Amino acid sequence: MFIQTEVTPNPATLKFLPGRVVLAEGTAEFVSREDAAERSPLAARLMDVPGVTAVFFGYDFVTVSKDGPEWQHLKPAILAGLMEHFMSEQPTMAQAGAVSDSGEEFFEEGDADLVSTIKELLETRVRPAVAQDGGDITFRGFREGTVYLNMRGSCAGCPSSTATLKHGIQNLLRHFVPEVESVEAV
Repeated sequence: MFIQTEVTPNPATLKFLPGRVVLAEGTAEFVSREDAAERSPLAARLMDVPGVTAVFFGYDFVTVSKDGPEWQHLKPAILAGLMEHFMSEQPTMAQAGAVSDSGEEFFEEGDADLVSTIKELLETRVRPAVAQDGGDITFRGFREGTVYLNMRGSCAGCPSSTATLKHGIQNLLRHFVPEVESVEAV
């Protein structure tokens, strides 16, 4: 088994591509050992590596965030954990339906058509590009011209996330949905 690694715009995060499906549907994020131990054998294994602070699963990638140690010291242990997990053919998640979501959506009933357009733009134009960098952005809400988004994986805490939000996503949404005045991370 050959696992590729890719750098992300976030220097504290590295993207691992195992060459197989990691999570067939949705995404999952783990920011504590307790949560990882409860929901995912793979996330638990990776969170046990000293210095690992978060694990994020996409369709065909795993994003790992760290604090402290350099990647050259962490990568061998992370690669070994990924290899052992996939070779053992254990499930990624402890149980079906254990994929996390980030909370309830909020918007006024009268804005349902606008929200539908915003979600479609996020799904077709933003999320695929963000997934290339090992992250995910999901819709959380729309209120008084402001779109609220949840940033996960390599996007969370990324130094360039503000630029992505303000110059990329905000401009795109304002172009197609003039009612959008600003975009904020939740």
